[in-house]
Amino acid sequence: MKKKIKQIIRDFYLQKPFEVHSRELQLPINTQKIITLMGVRRCGKTSILYETINRLTETIDKKRILFFNFEDERFELNQESLDLILQAYMELYPEIEMKDTYLFFDEIQNVDGWEKFVRRVYDSVSQNIFITGSNSKLLSRDIATSLRGRTITYEVFPLSFREYLAFEQIEIDLHSTKSLAFIHNRLEKFLHEGAFPETLLFDDRIREKILQDYYSVMIYKDLIERFSIKNIEALKFFLKRILASSTKLVSVNKIYNDLKSSGFKIGKNSLYEYLGYVEDIYFSLILDRYSQKITTQTDKKVYSIDIGFNNTLLYKFSDDIGKSMENAVFLELRRREKEIYYHTDRTSECDFVVVEKGRVVQAIQVSYEMENKKTRVREFKGLVNACKQYNLNEGLIITYGEEGSYEEDEVSIELVSLVSFLLVDKK
Repeated sequence: MKKKIKQIIRDFYLQKPFEVHSRELQLPINTQKIITLMGVRRCGKTSILYETINRLTETIDKKRILFFNFEDERFELNQESLDLILQAYMELYPEIEMKDTYLFFDEIQNVDGWEKFVRRVYDSVSQNIFITGSNSKLLSRDIATSLRGRTITYEVFPLSFREYLAFEQIEIDLHSTKSLAFIHNRLEKFLHEGAFPETLLFDDRIREKILQDYYSVMIYKDLIERFSIKNIEALKFFLKRILASSTKLVSVNKIYNDLKSSGFKIGKNSLYEYLGYVEDIYFSLILDRYSQKITTQTDKKVYSIDIGFNNTLLYKFSDDIGKSMENAVFLELRRREKEIYYHTDRTSECDFVVVEKGRVVQAIQVSYEMENKKTRVREFKGLVNACKQYNLNEGLIITYGEEGSYEEDEVSIELVSLVSFLLVDKK
């Protein structure tokens, strides 16, 4: 095995610089911390590592960089055999001081006990460590117990709209009619096809096959294998229902009753575990209702990690562009590292409230259009009620294309187009 590892390491050095698209996330290099990237598989974590390696090789010898992909099917490494990687590297390059090396470990969560290895490497070999993983629970738990205080963690998502346009080589000029035409054309694609980086390279037929393959890998590798799930058909039923619930409240109890009436035998507690697993692997993400009381939150909304999943695997989701917009805004707020919840009271709902230091600082609604009177009354009511509840003087409504300002019950309401929010607004 060590001979094979040496071959992998040597092949890495003989490669030309990686051809990657730049992402908005630029990793810090010399922090003396373990840099951790977490996110759904195929969202671009490895490419961000490649870009970091490219930047490093501008100033240091590439031989001082060790990159290892733990999803390489040629190896079945365990905790005991992890040392073979370091041994192979040191035997290839004995002249290099290990403390001066930069270590990149991709999808390291595939090896049980990885955190003890990384901790030991950090304490005794090198403090220049970069790791990625596709399971937030495993990484968070292991980091909290073994690597606490030694890490800086970043979440990685599929492409933002700004990154999406850059991949498509679309110039962002909001004052140019030509540029705006291209931007709005791509916005429609973005809201329908999603933004996994690889899918931008192919036509619709191939793109859908790629997304279906991602979906299958998540089911079998990330869920069934990782969590030893036996009731595969019930899991598939559950996942389809979670996708169908995107942007809405998810009712595990209702899914349980539907499974039961369809002849599936599964406990309700197992479904709650499935919901946790789904969030752990970034398949879908959960949004809690905001409450100032310390209570167990049961009213949860669910959002898809990528709109393309929904539109490829479901028929009806693509019919409602408002849902795609809301999902896109949710993901953008997460990219901006906002602490977000939804607000609801007895008569209305506000899609998102942003919390900073324990206080609500912004209320946001998402609506395709505001010309319809019933829609305008509903959206204004939810936003104003949230603003009143949290002592806010202004609120934001994100629409597909409308912009303007309103005053409602002493609350200033700003309408902003989705393009402006995704490309300009950084609040």
